[in-house]
Amino acid sequence: MTEKLYYIDSHMKTFTATVLACEPVKDRYEVVLDRTAFFPEGGGQAGDSGFIGDTAVFDTHEKNGDVMHYVNQPIPVNSTLDCRIDWEKRFRRMQNHSGEHIVSGLVHKKYGYSNVGFHMGAEFVTIDFDGFLTPEQLAEIEREANYAVAANYKVTASFPEPEVLKTLDYRSKLELTENVRIVEIENTDICACCAPHVSSTAEVGLVKILSSERRRRSGDGVRVTMLCGLDAYENYTRTHDNNAAISMLLSARREETAAAVERVLAEQERLKQRNAELSRALAHLRAETLEPTDGNIIIFDTVLDEPALREFVNEAVTKCGGLAAVFSGSDEAGYRYIIGSRKIDLRASAKEINSGINGRGGGSREMIQGSCPDSGSSEMIQGSCKESAENIQKFLSIYNI
Repeated sequence: MTEKLYYIDSHMKTFTATVLACEPVKDRYEVVLDRTAFFPEGGGQAGDSGFIGDTAVFDTHEKNGDVMHYVNQPIPVNSTLDCRIDWEKRFRRMQNHSGEHIVSGLVHKKYGYSNVGFHMGAEFVTIDFDGFLTPEQLAEIEREANYAVAANYKVTASFPEPEVLKTLDYRSKLELTENVRIVEIENTDICACCAPHVSSTAEVGLVKILSSERRRRSGDGVRVTMLCGLDAYENYTRTHDNNAAISMLLSARREETAAAVERVLAEQERLKQRNAELSRALAHLRAETLEPTDGNIIIFDTVLDEPALREFVNEAVTKCGGLAAVFSGSDEAGYRYIIGSRKIDLRASAKEINSGINGRGGGSREMIQGSCPDSGSSEMIQGSCKESAENIQKFLSIYNI
């Protein structure tokens, strides 16, 4: 069985070990050392990476008490090599994991809720609790968690004897009876955990709860997204820089950017409504100027919004005996269309019409709409309509396209 140095010293970065086995497994090699500081995946924490000699270790797992180090090339058995773990990655994980214990311990003490799910991803840490917590309650938990960090409480790990274990009030997702590793954070939490942790809460540095949402599988639970330590600091730096940029763009103080954004959005909504009113008015004026025809009305537009275009078509169909069609867009970006008629069953004719203009869409008997992104220029669309009329009889050659 591999001697697990990470249980002796969670801060061990380098060590010397002898290769006991190296076996090919699919597209990789599985290496067993006599001793290792590489933590294998477990307890919600990913396995360590690093180097055995000059050979990169890209993942680690535990199998039958041994730690499997996964590499891309064979390493000679019985060779003794200097090894090193990717310490920055490991330390960040320890910060996040110990921070999760602090938060989970405080939630359990204060509200009696249990941590029923924990995931440490590449970007965020998530914790699932079996009870709901309001934003105000989570803000209080975050404050207390950072006070615990500032208090520099000791973090210790041990394997209590079964008799001692029975007397401990510790958090655990499983019923455990032997070889149970207990991680204790002074005045804060006692939890069963197999992963390496920081030595004191001060090493966590910072605890930041980023968001929360109701758990999808349990309406009574909550999923909390958070970051700790250097990851939390870097997240704060990005947020600060973004806020500073918004502050400059809106000429607002940094602590007042939210209010400034609200004002911009309110003005945007006002202008949007005003633009819609003007679009409808313009559509009505354009429709009024149309000359009645027994044929079709086809126009191209770059100004009106979609509701106004629909209103235009609704008025235009009263002035033509065939189709009233409007295409909005450009030759470069493609066109969207709305086509209406009082005499033609457009739902039945949609396939022929779309074929003629290289379009996609559909609708009702009286109106269809869609897009023709690959139809080319407006002249080509009109040409397609005419060609379609000649080749498909039914695309309304009888309506003089």
